[in-house]
Amino acid sequence: MSTKYTKEHEWIVVDGDIATVGITNYAQEQLGDVVFVEVPDAGKQLSQGDEAAVVESVKAASEIYAPITGEVTAGNPALEDAPATINSDAESAGWIFKMTISDASELDDMMDAADYKTHVAGLE
Repeated sequence: MSTKYTKEHEWIVVDGDIATVGITNYAQEQLGDVVFVEVPDAGKQLSQGDEAAVVESVKAASEIYAPITGEVTAGNPALEDAPATINSDAESAGWIFKMTISDASELDDMMDAADYKTHVAGLE
């Protein structure tokens, strides 16, 4: 399994042809206390860059975009009752949705952990 990152602060963990998607720890810190998460429904077709989910915090609502093209296989049901899981464990239990990978070449333009760390450092 490998983890990739987008400039929009999504992370994606690839395991075979399934990708798990969430937001980075940096993103949840910027949002503040998460109070609601709208996850996509299974079966929803997404193209890379499409709005896939919404995370609402006490500060703002933020769209989460599909980092790749594919079909949603599951939304994280735990976030309905415990949206703050994103604050406490953004890059593991706070995953937002899983999807199939239609075009693995889309992963080539994403950052690895070191590149993402450099990207975030440039924002501060």
